[in-house]
Amino acid sequence: MEELNLRNYAHLGDAVWELKVRNQTIFLTHNIKELHKLTTEKVNASYQAEVLRLIEPMLSEFEQELVRRARNLSVPVSRRSIQSDYRQATAFEVLVGYLYLNNKSRLDELYSIEGVL
Repeated sequence: MEELNLRNYAHLGDAVWELKVRNQTIFLTHNIKELHKLTTEKVNASYQAEVLRLIEPMLSEFEQELVRRARNLSVPVSRRSIQSDYRQATAFEVLVGYLYLNNKSRLDELYSIEGVL
């Protein structure tokens, strides 16, 4: 498989994470406003940064290096107010995107950690 750049993994990881969250929240309510609230509580930079901090001690050396490299990506100017969360969230999305393409069982393992979802 061709190696993607980190931004491409982040782009994919963002979509994969949102789909995972939506797959869970659709069973919680029929109220569309509540559904949106439940989803957006977990599909945002601060929540994703929190999840990364939770799972980071459990990451392999390779995964930790991937996350470290992703954290060092430049941050868009409009996001500078929450730069640290945005960097963490981007690193989380890179990890999710990479694992989605290369090791889905490992991704499922990380999803199953208490507090992730």
